[in-house]
Amino acid sequence: MPEIQEAPVGSLTSMRLPSKGYAAMAPSEKLVPWNFTRRLPRPHDVLVEIKYCGICHTDIHFIRNDFGMSTYPLVPGHEMVGIVKEIGDKVSKFKVGDTVGIGCLVDSCRECENCKQDLEQYCVNGPSFTYISPEKHGDGIIPGGYSNQIVCDEDFVLRVANHLPLERVAPLLCAGITTYSPLRRSNVGKGQKVGVVGLGGLGHMGVKLAAAMGAEVTVLSTSASKAADAAGLGAHKFILTNDEEQVKSVQLYFDFILNTLAADHDYNFYLSMLKSRGTMACVGVPHEPAHIPAANLIWNGKSVAGSLIGGIAETQEMLDFCAAHNITADIELINIKDIEKAFERIEKKDVKFRFVIDIATIE
Repeated sequence: MPEIQEAPVGSLTSMRLPSKGYAAMAPSEKLVPWNFTRRLPRPHDVLVEIKYCGICHTDIHFIRNDFGMSTYPLVPGHEMVGIVKEIGDKVSKFKVGDTVGIGCLVDSCRECENCKQDLEQYCVNGPSFTYISPEKHGDGIIPGGYSNQIVCDEDFVLRVANHLPLERVAPLLCAGITTYSPLRRSNVGKGQKVGVVGLGGLGHMGVKLAAAMGAEVTVLSTSASKAADAAGLGAHKFILTNDEEQVKSVQLYFDFILNTLAADHDYNFYLSMLKSRGTMACVGVPHEPAHIPAANLIWNGKSVAGSLIGGIAETQEMLDFCAAHNITADIELINIKDIEKAFERIEKKDVKFRFVIDIATIE
């Protein structure tokens, strides 16, 4: 068991909430137990006892400072579900005992054009992402969900249905909304043909959601071994993308393609599969920039779109949709002590399809 690190004790420690979690102290170091403090609930705040937190590949990138913007100590985690333990005296949306979720957003300016259109994820003045960026109202960078509790403004807390297993709901707060938002924006539904590129944490949610929306869903993959998984998730077809004859069968075929690949690849290969005026939405972030000749878009009126997560209203809509259709993530529940092994397996793509931490294992 690693030695527990302690946050510096200051004059305000007694006015804050003692908390515990796992943190990275520097980019080159493994996560270790860390005792720290959170703010006391303000009038509009909700204190949530975290029960489960999903592991996103983005967590690994920020632990390693791959994007050059991490600050340490860093407590990762933006896929949290838990129980409301305390509320501020002006909270109106939640009560003690409610089952709730907190995702990638913990704040925004709430005043810009995008915020007023429920697009807090694109806040013009900079959204406050969980464990990455400063909270707008004076509490600095808020530690994430690899911890026993979190304090958040009620406007960024989401209601979670009680009839779904909470450990399987947790990944919906990132993987679920990341795939739901572009599908919803493109009005995917009955009569449409949807291709899903990649069958990982994001792709498996894209398959479930698009199928529930009524679309014909095809998984596009280089791995023949994933065909059975695709069918089990609700996909109607499976195309092996290194099989020339199979690829020919889906030329000009799809109304919409959800591209989840984070590895470098040729976007034009998948654009050839879109119908005229079709859209490919990209939610992965490859290292190398895309090279797409304008002619590949112009001649058939095709579009390439990008999508981040969703705003709070859309995320709540997604959770309600999943509750109505009994949609949850396929997960492997782990002890926090096995976090480094989980990271290694994520890098090897050895998980079906999301790891989730049982927060009760934080001692």
